Amino acid sequence: MQFSGKDESKPSQPRLRATLRIGLSLLALQLVALQLPALGQQQNASEDQVKAAYLFNFAKLAEWPRQVLPDGPSPVVIGVSGADEEFLNVLKTIVAGKVIGAHRLVVKPVSSAEEMKSCQIVFFRASERKHAQAAIESLAEAAVLFVGEDEGFLRQGGMINLVRDHGSIRFEVNSDALDRSQIHFSSKILALAKAGNEPSHTMAQNPPSPAEGPRRLERSTPPDYPELAGRMKLTGTAQVQALVKPDGTVKEVTIVGGHPLLADALAQAVKHWKYQPASKETVELVKFSFGP
Repeated sequence: MQFSGKDESKPSQPRLRATLRIGLSLLALQLVALQLPALGQQQNASEDQVKAAYLFNFAKLAEWPRQVLPDGPSPVVIGVSGADEEFLNVLKTIVAGKVIGAHRLVVKPVSSAEEMKSCQIVFFRASERKHAQAAIESLAEAAVLFVGEDEGFLRQGGMINLVRDHGSIRFEVNSDALDRSQIHFSSKILALAKAGNEPSHTMAQNPPSPAEGPRRLERSTPPDYPELAGRMKLTGTAQVQALVKPDGTVKEVTIVGGHPLLADALAQAVKHWKYQPASKETVELVKFSFGP
C-alpha cells in the first residue's frame, strides 16, 4: 500500500446543475462496512446491501415538510415497488432497530399509488419502469421521495436514481423534482455533488495554482482495508482532498476519486492526520493505493 500527498489550493464550489452525480455518502459506507448482514458472497447481494444502505441514509438525511412527517412516533415508511423477497429482507435487515429522531423505520412492498401515498420513500425497482411515471405523476403533491435504478428514471420525474458507474453504485439527483416536492437534503450531501457530465475521478473544476508549497505530514496512520472491500476483492487507488487548518489538523475531507469503499476508508484515516503548521488553511491532495 502506498500513498502520496501534495498541496492544492481550495477548489471553488462547482455550480450545481439539474442532474447531479455524487459518490456514496460516508454514512452509507460506514453502514455497509460495519453492519454487513450475513447474506452470502454473491455480487447481487453486495449490490442490494449498497442500495439498501443508500435508502436508509436518504431517510436519515432528508427533511420532509412537517405536515408529511410530523413530530412524534409516526414511522418513516420505505416502500418498494416491484420488490422481490431477497431485497426486502436485505433492506429490513439494514433498518432493523434504527430510528430517525422519534421515528422508527418500516419497510413494505407497494404496488399502487394509494399504498405509495402512505410512504416517505418509494424505491422503484428496474422492473417497474413502465409504471413509474404514472405513479409519480399521480403523487406529485404527496411529498414522497421517489428513488429508482433505471436509466430513464429521472426523465420520468424521479428524484434520485441509483446507477452503476465503473463497478460502483452512485446516484444522480433531479434537483428540480426535489425542489417541487419540498423535500430537502443536508448541505453536506450537496457539497459533494458534481455535475453528471464531469469525469468520475475528479470534483474540482480548473483549480488555481497552490498558494503555498506542500505541507509535510507530522503524523499519519494508513487506512484500514474495509471488510466489505476484502469480500469483493477490491484493489486500486483512492484520492481525497483534506482541508487543513493553520495548526495542521484536518478540518474536513472530501472524496475525489477511487472506489467509494476504498475512498471512504482513506477519508476516515486522513481525518486524524496532522500536518506541519502554516499561515493559513490549505488543501492537501492525498492518494493511497490499496493492493498487494
